[in-house]
Amino acid sequence: MTTTPGLAVRLPLGALSGLLAGFAALAVAELVAAAVRPAAGPITAVGGAAIDRTPTPVKDWAIRHFGENDKTVLQLGILAALVVLAVVLGLVALRFRRVGAAGVLIFGLVGAGAAVSRPDASGWTDALPSVVGAVAGAGLLYRLTGRLTLPPRAAAAGPGPDRAAGWDRRGFVVTASAAAVTSAGVGLLGRYLAGHSSQAAVASREAVRLPAPASPAPPLPAGVQLDVPGLSPFTTSNRAFYRVDTALVVPKVNARAWRLRIHGKGVARPLTVTFEDLLRRELIERYITLTCVSNEVGGPYVGNARWLGAPLSDLLREAGVRPPSRGGPADQLVARSVDGMTLGTPVEDVMDGRDAMLAVGMNGQPLPFTHGFPVRMVVPGLYGYVSACKWIEDIELTTFADFEPYWVKRTWAREAPVKTQSRVDTPKPLSRSRAGTVTVAGVAWAQHRGIERVQVRIDDGPWQEAELAAEASIDTWRQWSFPWRATPGSHTITARATERGGRVQTQKRTGTVPDGASGRPSVVVTVE
Repeated sequence: MTTTPGLAVRLPLGALSGLLAGFAALAVAELVAAAVRPAAGPITAVGGAAIDRTPTPVKDWAIRHFGENDKTVLQLGILAALVVLAVVLGLVALRFRRVGAAGVLIFGLVGAGAAVSRPDASGWTDALPSVVGAVAGAGLLYRLTGRLTLPPRAAAAGPGPDRAAGWDRRGFVVTASAAAVTSAGVGLLGRYLAGHSSQAAVASREAVRLPAPASPAPPLPAGVQLDVPGLSPFTTSNRAFYRVDTALVVPKVNARAWRLRIHGKGVARPLTVTFEDLLRRELIERYITLTCVSNEVGGPYVGNARWLGAPLSDLLREAGVRPPSRGGPADQLVARSVDGMTLGTPVEDVMDGRDAMLAVGMNGQPLPFTHGFPVRMVVPGLYGYVSACKWIEDIELTTFADFEPYWVKRTWAREAPVKTQSRVDTPKPLSRSRAGTVTVAGVAWAQHRGIERVQVRIDDGPWQEAELAAEASIDTWRQWSFPWRATPGSHTITARATERGGRVQTQKRTGTVPDGASGRPSVVVTVE
């Protein structure tokens, strides 16, 4: 007598069993993570571990092709891999129930290991979401696949509505349906609780009233903004400002509970600073352009904002810190984020008089969570990976010889001054224009050195002077425009900037690794 349904029935139901078990495992893990720590969930933990172990060229490729959606793509990739794994384990469990269930448990251990090995791990409790979720998923898979194969004695009892073709059809349907509904409910509850736990952080941001700066940003000069359609505005809005980081889940930190510790070599008086302490200080307000080291020539990962914050050099001096040029023993400032990220900044640069700050405001508002609320570092003239720590909670004074920050371990340069660059905003690449006067325009930057001139070349013709917008400061980008008398045909437009002091933007093309891209931007357009 046949004791199992045919393959045409068993295979789809085995795959469905695996999917339901995987769904249950993730849902239970979400719920446990809400109680333990949302960032300890298996998707976030495994995704973070994947980011940490991804080779630098692959990371660079992902940022270049997916931009700020790179984390979404990674999460979708992890989910797709989990779907495939769940189906495979479901099919294996049809024949080897214990092996299939053990596979779910093994994956849970992988998630647990990833969680406890993260830089921001809070201890062994971070393993609980993955482990508990895996146990739930393994148990469900074992139970569901058991419904697909009746023992001989039960099958011999004869066919019936719940033992059709030798398998417990009714039991399978009931168990599968109950598992799907319960998992959905558990997952939604976990999401709700995780969101609820961040409400205190949201409320703390809404309660912030930024004080007037003791040193306001100088008034913008007339002509700082050119009236050219398609040209990037002088001030980048908070929503449009680029975001490049490794955080799969944006940290939501309660400003009331936030603390910053300053300690390490040469710190005579260690400090612990609260958010209210910062707001009570004499704050400065400055327009500063930030640039990501992953920005390709002509790329979008650069923006200009009005930042409000406490001068970082003042805090360091209060702690007794001296720069190396004045005999200080530390040449590197290591900033640590709540998500475990580490950035290393030259102490000399932070204390040389530039407007390095612990920023609390951005364009007149408290920092958005995506840009580091409650506090982030901003240092003019350096690429973000060595200067712009978001969600900062710790500053340690040390040396480059004693500590390698996150990106330096991954082949990036330890010191990274921003290179002189320019970008053509309009016309767009491969666009079409009518013959006549076409306005070519863009932005150029050489933070903490300033832009002296921008020139434009059409095809292989001579370099011609572009009109520069007024300069706000040497720490911001400058807009430029050039009236081009366009003739029919295909043309290449190239730009180059010259920084103050006469150094011209190099034509040598390099990639972003190890210290930022170089080369001159160009666009190809068609004139009709």
